[in-house]
Amino acid sequence: MAYLILASGEVFEGKRIGAPGDAVGELVFTTGMTGYLETLTDPSYAGQIVIQTFPLIGNYGVISPDFEGKSAVRGYIAREFCDEPSNFRSERALDDFLTENGIPGLCGVDTRRLTRIIRSRGVVNASICDEIPADLSFISEYRVSGVVDEVTRKDIISFPAYGEAGYKLALIDYGVKNSICENLRKRGCDVTVFPASSPAEKILADDPDGVVLSNGPGDPAENVFQIEQIKK
Repeated sequence: MAYLILASGEVFEGKRIGAPGDAVGELVFTTGMTGYLETLTDPSYAGQIVIQTFPLIGNYGVISPDFEGKSAVRGYIAREFCDEPSNFRSERALDDFLTENGIPGLCGVDTRRLTRIIRSRGVVNASICDEIPADLSFISEYRVSGVVDEVTRKDIISFPAYGEAGYKLALIDYGVKNSICENLRKRGCDVTVFPASSPAEKILADDPDGVVLSNGPGDPAENVFQIEQIKK
């Protein structure tokens, strides 16, 4: 057994899944009935412990073509967890994916109650741990910070349109999901993906027809350099 401990001191007992070790993060929930793989590989969840509100998770295993990017979640919480997936596309069990990516998790947790707590309180920090610590200050003091630099691409990369190209787009990667780029390409766009650290002059020098600002994790206000480039 292990525990999910909220900064307020509330304790939820559960069974360990995924990687060993403790984790602290901002607790958030997602309501998708499918798409747990897209959630786990969405860079927007960097610095966060994700709760799945749908009760049964892992039943169709792990399918790498469905990934949105590199996993950046801090932890994972589910009500029921399937150890033996059944799907013709499945490559392996979800528990193996969590372990390989260093993501600790819990199952058997009252996710309904947790979701109601988050809805009523807003930002809630929590920790996954094997023992209940006497001092919870490390949980309340945690902040999601610097995560855009962690998840953005480091190099410029270009993707051609599917079919005839009608537009040339610059996509700034603050934690972009693969499906965003794919959908732009399906709509006749040549897409060049720029790291979040790219200066405006470098982006505009590519002479794009338009600039797309991707989604991403954390508080946008802390990305002062990026805001200045957007103004330009």
